[in-house]
Formats: sequence, structure tokens, C-alpha cells
Amino acid sequence: MKKAIPTYDLNSITRHGILVERIEKRTTGNEDNLFDKGVHRDSHYIFTFLESGRAKMMVDFKMIEAHDTSVFFLLPGQVHEGILMEKVSGWFIAVKAELLPDTVRSVFEELLIDIQPVSVGHNWMEKLNACAGMLQLSCTEEMLGTKEGFLVVQSLMNAFTGMYAIIFSGENNTGIFNESRGVQLARKFRILVRKQFKSLKSPSGYAELLNISPGYLTEVMREVTGKSAQHWIHQEILIESKRLLSFTQLTVKEIAYELGYSDHTYFSRLFSKAEGFPPSEFRNKNRNRQ
Repeated sequence: MKKAIPTYDLNSITRHGILVERIEKRTTGNEDNLFDKGVHRDSHYIFTFLESGRAKMMVDFKMIEAHDTSVFFLLPGQVHEGILMEKVSGWFIAVKAELLPDTVRSVFEELLIDIQPVSVGHNWMEKLNACAGMLQLSCTEEMLGTKEGFLVVQSLMNAFTGMYAIIFSGENNTGIFNESRGVQLARKFRILVRKQFKSLKSPSGYAELLNISPGYLTEVMREVTGKSAQHWIHQEILIESKRLLSFTQLTVKEIAYELGYSDHTYFSRLFSKAEGFPPSEFRNKNRNRQ
């Protein structure tokens, strides 16, 4: 059987889909099951708020480093590996995607490309600390076991992640309120692509799902992002193919089929055109990660 990228979920830890952990002066060690899992995916969102210390990880082939007072997050499905955690204090919060509101999720989905930690000032630190503290105090079986209690916890989670959305929106000069129709449409398209790129490969298919014409979708994506709709579809295909080439033993042919291509030679040509070398060469360059 071919090796797959391990995927972890919250079911073995909590049945409620929410995990809140306070971190105090933590350094990566063998007992650290939150951080040191090797190369893997998670099926949930992860939000990390550093008050002090330094953390370093690999996320989809990019090295990310956070230090002092900063925030960063991971999307479900991103392949990552903890590299360093040095005297870190702060908060680690994990939550299932379906528990977050669409307006907040759309901000995080939009930032999939080139996500980096963001430093925050004293005011944000106080707000995030207060909200995370209330969230931790409320995440008890007694509260989560009732409909009313769960709604309280979910409201606090919405507040915490909503603050993340505001921080990252401001950092990237985007907003989650009063967006133009074009920006809203671009966000919906990007989210659809992340979910369906294995089965839908053409802009026309997504245009149909969005109830607009292919021409209008292309026009909107170029206006909002500077890239074509097809570019964003290919981006999802390429990043997933790189994950599978680097962290599994699937053959190029098997990876092509996994990504929805019946003709593996077409997939290889697509990869080569985008990257400048074939999938096999990319794999050879990244052997040390397998």
C-alpha cells in the first residue's frame, strides 16, 4: 500500500470540535503532541497566538517563523511540519471548519497564497488574551453539553477568529465588510476551487455553480486578483501535486489519477509548463522530506 500524508482531526481529543490550550514557556519536546507530529495535515483550522518566544514551521514548502507578539493560522488540508518552538507563551486554538461563520472563513481562504505571521500591538494582545481566556473557561463539558452553552462557546470562538480576520484583512488591505460584488464573487470562486479542483478543471464549471457566465468570471478574477480564473484552478492542482510528490510514495501516474486526470501525460505536461521541470524532477529535489 502506498504511503499517504497523515491527516489528523479533533475527534480523538474532543467530540465538540473545539480545542483551546494555554501555552506557557513551551519548548518543543517528545511529549509535545500539539506541535511535533512530523509532516501532516489537519482537517481543522489552527490559530496560534504568540505572546513571547519563537516558533518555526514548514507550511506547503514555505518556511514560516513567528516571534514575540504575533498571530498566525493554518487552513484545513495544508501540509505542515513543526520545526522549532522556543520558550513560547500564548494560545493554541483548533476548531472544525463548519463551526466558523462564512464571512470569517472567506478571509482565511482568500489568504491561502503566501500566508505569513502578523505582529500585533498591545491593544490586540489584550483583546485576544481576554477572549481566549474566556473561551478556555467556557470550554467545559457542562457548557458544551447544552445547546445554550455551546452557543456561548461558539460566539466566543466567532469573536476570537473574527479578530484574526480583521487583523489579517488589514494586513492584506482587504475587508470583510462592504465588499464589492466582484470581490465577494472572487472569494466564493476561490473557496469553490479549493473544494472541487479535483473534479472541476474549467472556469465554465465554476461559473455555472456561481450562476454567472464564464466570461464574467474571467473578467472579475482578472480585475480583483490580476490573474485568470484558470490560474487559480491550476494553483490548487499544483500545490496538491507538490504535496503528494514530496510526502507520499505515489507514482506520478497515481498522483495524476488522484487529482482527477485520466491522462497522466497531460498532467505531467501541465506541471512541467508551470514549474519548468517534470514532476519526477521535483520529487527528486524534495526526496529528503519523505
